[in-house]
Amino acid sequence: MTTLSKPALRPANPNFSSGPCAKRPGWSLEALADAPLGRSHRAKVGKAKLKQAIDLTREVLQVPADYRIGIVPASDTGAVEMALWSLLGERGVDMVAWESFGAGWVTDVVKQLKLADTRLIEAGYGELPDLSSIDFDRDVVFTWNGTTSGVRVPDGDFIPADRKGLTICDATSAAFAQRLDFDKLDVVTYSWQKVLGGEGAHGMLILSPRAVERLLTYKPAWPLPKIFRLTSGGKLIEGIFAGETINTPSMLCVEDYLDALNWAKSIGGLDGLVARAEANFAVLDDFVAKSTWAANLARVPETRSNTSVCLTIADPEIVALDAEAQAGFAKNLVALLEKEGIAYDIGAYRDAPSGLRIWAGATVEASDLKALTLWLEWAFQTQKAALRQAAA
Repeated sequence: MTTLSKPALRPANPNFSSGPCAKRPGWSLEALADAPLGRSHRAKVGKAKLKQAIDLTREVLQVPADYRIGIVPASDTGAVEMALWSLLGERGVDMVAWESFGAGWVTDVVKQLKLADTRLIEAGYGELPDLSSIDFDRDVVFTWNGTTSGVRVPDGDFIPADRKGLTICDATSAAFAQRLDFDKLDVVTYSWQKVLGGEGAHGMLILSPRAVERLLTYKPAWPLPKIFRLTSGGKLIEGIFAGETINTPSMLCVEDYLDALNWAKSIGGLDGLVARAEANFAVLDDFVAKSTWAANLARVPETRSNTSVCLTIADPEIVALDAEAQAGFAKNLVALLEKEGIAYDIGAYRDAPSGLRIWAGATVEASDLKALTLWLEWAFQTQKAALRQAAA
């Protein structure tokens, strides 16, 4: 078998995981030197750090002044479930899902909350469902960017301004890389470890005035755990949205989030972040356009994610294999790149079609993605040659 020459160019940073994602360029532990370790988050210094995190979030993400922002436990999952348990039940709900995490919210609503008046609006991996079939007189739950499918909504135009229901949006792999239409969104959630490359375990919950009104006028039929409670005595717990967290946050992680937000400001804020993600996606999109074997899982160009880029292997010789063998080929390709120290954690999500998932968010460098594409070609051809040799 002919041995293929390895590319000379290597990514400076091989971290292309879709969460936790790569740290910002130039990051080091020195960025955390000002963390108030060993201090209470309720002390003056702790509350000041948490309030700063909320204020910088509003500035960089361009959150409207009348929307409330809170730091909550359990990452994006905690933020979404806090919204579902606290807000749903007043009216019927449309659950919109086209990938694993959206399907998880369907399970929450149908099997855990057991809401009877629930409609499922679904699509398979690679596609968006029919957004025109959503009834916005009902509450609506959806993801802005499908992290495990690489399919996103192109914008918020499908949401009417005069809706009667609430829109609850899981934006964890979209926030800071895609422009969120806050006028169309009543609840927005995300986690620190995605586009800004922060650490895990902390979620963000952003509420519109309409969502706050629902909290104040509607009481769910089910009991709420303490960490889900946003009201007390019929009033909003305002402290949550001023840095008084429900449970104890990691001040080390808070410091890291502040560092990421300040870095975002230094590169032009939201405009700079979106531009970096778009440039990163363009590198991968150009690679796919020229490739003889790689294809976008997202079929419609306007719906392709610029963060979690999901690719399938479309080479006829590989496609002719059975599903198990196709998955094995993709896993071997991923393992080869990891062994070479070129790319870590780029396998497709466990429930998604076999292939690759490459993070292209703002903390990734376009030059590293360019180098990666050279190695993707090398790894594919190497694995294909090995497959042929094994079949000979």
